[in-house]
Amino acid sequence: MCDADAPLTAVARVLRGRGLQGRICVLPNAVPTAAAAAEQLRCAVGAIANSLIFRAGDDPVLVIASGAHRVDVRAAGALFGVDRLRRADSELVYAATGQRVGGVAPIGHPAPLPTVIDVDLAGYGRLWAGAGLEHAMFWATYDELTDLTGARPAVVGA
Repeated sequence: MCDADAPLTAVARVLRGRGLQGRICVLPNAVPTAAAAAEQLRCAVGAIANSLIFRAGDDPVLVIASGAHRVDVRAAGALFGVDRLRRADSELVYAATGQRVGGVAPIGHPAPLPTVIDVDLAGYGRLWAGAGLEHAMFWATYDELTDLTGARPAVVGA
C-alpha cells in the first residue's frame, strides 16, 4: 500500500486488533454520501453509519449518525456541553482524524475523539461505516461499533 492508503491501513489495524479482520470492503467507486454507499453496498441508507466531525466550541467531536437523517446540531451540541455543534472544516477534519472528508472512518484516528452514536443505528443488524478512504467501508454491529469508538449512545437525528 502507498501513503495514500495510510488511513485505510489505520482502520484495518484497529479492526484486526479487536479480532474483526475481513470486514473492509473496497468499492469500485467513491461513496461520498450515505445514499451512494447504500446503493453500492445494497443496504438500507439507515444502516450507513456516517462519521461526522463537528466543532464543539474549539474542540473536534465525532457524531456517528444514521444515513437516514440529519444531525440535530442543537440536541447533539447539548451532549457535548455546547449550545450547538458547528460543522468542522476540512482542515480540522484531517487534523483530528488523519482522514479526508468523504472517507472519514469512526476509528483509526491519531487520538480518540469524544463520540456519540445514533441510537437509530441499533435497529440494523449490520452497519457500514467509512474505512478511511472515499471508496472503502467496513461493517460492524451496533454493539461492536459502540465498543470500537467508545461512543455514548444518544438521539442525534433531526
